[in-house]
Amino acid sequence: MAVRPILRMGHPTLRTPAEPVSEAEWPCLPELVRDLEDTLLSADGVGLAAPQIGVGWRVVLFGFEASARYPEAEPIPRTLLINPVWRPLGEDLEEGWEGCLSLPGMRGWVPRAQHLYYAGWNLQREWIERTVSGFHARVVQHECDHLDGILYPARIRDFSRFGFIEELFPDPELRPASD
Repeated sequence: MAVRPILRMGHPTLRTPAEPVSEAEWPCLPELVRDLEDTLLSADGVGLAAPQIGVGWRVVLFGFEASARYPEAEPIPRTLLINPVWRPLGEDLEEGWEGCLSLPGMRGWVPRAQHLYYAGWNLQREWIERTVSGFHARVVQHECDHLDGILYPARIRDFSRFGFIEELFPDPELRPASD
């Protein structure tokens, strides 16, 4: 329905934990979901959380067939989660580069649970449950962090591996697509 501006790091909405979607708010979800879809497609991202477009509800959208930002990543099915829950499966962590539409042009080396269970409601009020690994697990954790007011720099352990893409990857041939 509309491409909304994506809030950038520093905006108070991005630091505020989102509220669960209540029964009374459910009728407003179709418009929000259309705006999330339009904004995500316009930004060519892999995921987007409602707080990133200024809505303090626990709603995330993610998935792609192919990504210029993460060309090595396998496709992730387009998934909408309302009031999601998730938990790591095991203690194995995997570090990898992350970017964020709220931190345009930046990347950071972030540890995440390698294996993950997640669940949530879709727009048709069906309960979705999945067990995933690798980049799929990373994307879910990244988007759900937004619902708790956390941006990926808060997860970085080594700040020598955080910065602007052009500085981290001076060789244009090795540079990932920017946000």
